[in-house]
Amino acid sequence: MSERIQQRPADKVMTRRILLAIDDTDNLESRGTGHLARRLGQQLTDDGLARVHGISRHQLYVHPDIRYTSHNSSLCLDLDWFGGGLDVLANITHSFLAEHSAPGSDAAYAVMPYDEINEEVMAYALSAKDTVLNQQIARDLAHRAGVLLAGVTGDEGGVIGALAAVGLRKTGNDGRFVWVDGVRDLTGVITYDALLGATGIDVIRPFDGTGPTGAERISVDPWPRPVLINHQAVLLVERVEETNASCDWRIVPREVTKRY
Repeated sequence: MSERIQQRPADKVMTRRILLAIDDTDNLESRGTGHLARRLGQQLTDDGLARVHGISRHQLYVHPDIRYTSHNSSLCLDLDWFGGGLDVLANITHSFLAEHSAPGSDAAYAVMPYDEINEEVMAYALSAKDTVLNQQIARDLAHRAGVLLAGVTGDEGGVIGALAAVGLRKTGNDGRFVWVDGVRDLTGVITYDALLGATGIDVIRPFDGTGPTGAERISVDPWPRPVLINHQAVLLVERVEETNASCDWRIVPREVTKRY
């Protein structure tokens, strides 16, 4: 499958911005939840039901009392939904996870309109980064907040991370993107203007100081991994100081983006 999700225009009457999160879909031998999130986004797009703006990865608490496959992260799709009621999206997601989640997984999903995610859900999500939570806490909160939250496989433990992912995405300041339009097709060196024009990246900048402009060249190998800062997909770069280099800037090392 191509890593570019081929977008279609929203030609339905009702369009809503929705956050759709999934968690704990993998095992140690399978590909990760990020891969499955991209496949789900592709399916929704191919079926003419949604337009995907970005898919973000959110790091949760790593603790001996928490079961997880490798890193305890969950994924959130930020999309425009024009496929009918949210029960339709929930049913599609449920069937997709039931079919594609790995054996032994505890897969779950959460669905919520972006504008309806409240402060309580965001506070819960932030606590999931440093606190051991349980399913009952997640399910009770989802019921109060109106989040469509459901487990699909195993003991359904993924409900904890799925609910956390929609809350963390709504904060606008957590996580890194495993997909925005165009980033996985990039290779080599590209100008600042071309990079912004060809992808869903919103901002390109260094940690501090003045960033690249216009025709300045940016090395994008390996593929860029923007992070979520102030509700934008921000690509962090650093100046190349070597003389006669083929580029003026390069993306920061992956070890840096892993902090988000």
